[in-house]
Amino acid sequence: MRQTSRTQMNAGGTPRLAITPPQIVGPFYPVTERPDLAANLARPSGSADEARGQLLYVRGRVLTRSGEPVPHARIEIWQANAAGKYRHPSDTNPAPLDPNFRGFAQLTTDGAGRYAFRTIKPGRYSTPEGEMRPPHIHFTVEGRIDRLVTQLYFAGEPENQTDRWLNSLAQPERLIASLQAPPSHLEMGACVAQFDIVLPSG
Repeated sequence: MRQTSRTQMNAGGTPRLAITPPQIVGPFYPVTERPDLAANLARPSGSADEARGQLLYVRGRVLTRSGEPVPHARIEIWQANAAGKYRHPSDTNPAPLDPNFRGFAQLTTDGAGRYAFRTIKPGRYSTPEGEMRPPHIHFTVEGRIDRLVTQLYFAGEPENQTDRWLNSLAQPERLIASLQAPPSHLEMGACVAQFDIVLPSG
């Protein structure tokens, strides 16, 4: 399953893309951290070492409902490391931090609304209530008019079937992307996820 923007029709028969569903910010937004601006979470700025875990490239476009690109939209991304641990003082998960993974970055879409970043696939983790959350990446997207908070999930994860936040949606599959093999110019063993984001007005 490749995550794409679903198309609807308005009353006049004009195609309209379905707005990307919102999700919770969650308790681990990195309020005390500065985002990395290099769009490479797998290797923090100033480091020669890579983060541990499955290398992952995420790419997509930010669009309006009419399919127009949203240029210069600001995107923040944050996530757990490969062991399911956030770099956040409130995360009591006993899993170790990765010294080469900060898990917080900020990027901007180009003139065609495109974005891309390099990271590692986050690990699953248990909540304080004992629920197991599937691997996911948090997004905030700020366009000219709209602000969206959402999450990206990955196909084939068992916890997708039971996660209360994902399954609060009428169509949870709209936030689930398949992991694809990389093109030849990327590292062998990496995976690629396509995640288009649709804002109401841009």
